[in-house]
Amino acid sequence: MIDAALTRAVHALMREAAERAILPRYRALARHEVSEKAADDLVTIADRESEDILAAGLARLLPEAAIVGEEAAHADPALLARLGEDLCWIIDPLDGTNNFAAGKPPFGVLVALAERGETIGGWLYDPQRERFCHAAAGRGAFIDGERIRARSSSHAPPIAAISLIFMDPARREQVKAHIAPHYTVVDIPRCAAEQYPRLVLGQNDVSIFERTLPWDHAAGVLFLNEAGGKAARLDGSPYLVREHERPGMIGASTPALWDELAERMERL
Repeated sequence: MIDAALTRAVHALMREAAERAILPRYRALARHEVSEKAADDLVTIADRESEDILAAGLARLLPEAAIVGEEAAHADPALLARLGEDLCWIIDPLDGTNNFAAGKPPFGVLVALAERGETIGGWLYDPQRERFCHAAAGRGAFIDGERIRARSSSHAPPIAAISLIFMDPARREQVKAHIAPHYTVVDIPRCAAEQYPRLVLGQNDVSIFERTLPWDHAAGVLFLNEAGGKAARLDGSPYLVREHERPGMIGASTPALWDELAERMERL
């Protein structure tokens, strides 16, 4: 099902959404075009228009598939029940909205295709660099058409991008005290379309994700795993989009680095 023709079509849709809805508004948003969905969680007119373009185009590609977009699901949480259907498109129309609204990179577009709750296709697009990452279950991972294998930074200690934002205060302090000292800790990009490629390209070695919403992680988890890295729940079980309310996940550029961090997390 995930063939070259489908990937070309998804790529074209992502580029169209970026060119029509996102890039023209970069550093050009009016105040009334930005609003707050929740604390520290923004939405812009670019998010909404990009999602409209993507949803319409993906519906034409696979009319039988359900569609769960971030903004549509925020307006109608009942849509989340469709994540476990036979086929389901999952859309993050503007990943890294807070960065975008602040007029800074990175930001991107994420699309995934799930089959009965398991991701079978993932596409990540950075419209500023025009970097296009994609993966299909069992078929490998690619960046701009070239097959890619995940690699570590070879840095000692390993480089960790740890998201503390959505952790409760007690767990945040535990991670700071017992995990961070074993790594070189760097800022997170607040953009999954950037974070997952960093793990594959040897820029970061490990990441801890507390919130695991499907539009943020479905595409990236598949991309990292197909590249030979590892993304999984803290107990080693696979990430399933229908379990989006379950917190906690580790991503790593190699399975060995994943094992090392998971062992440390287990001691908390």
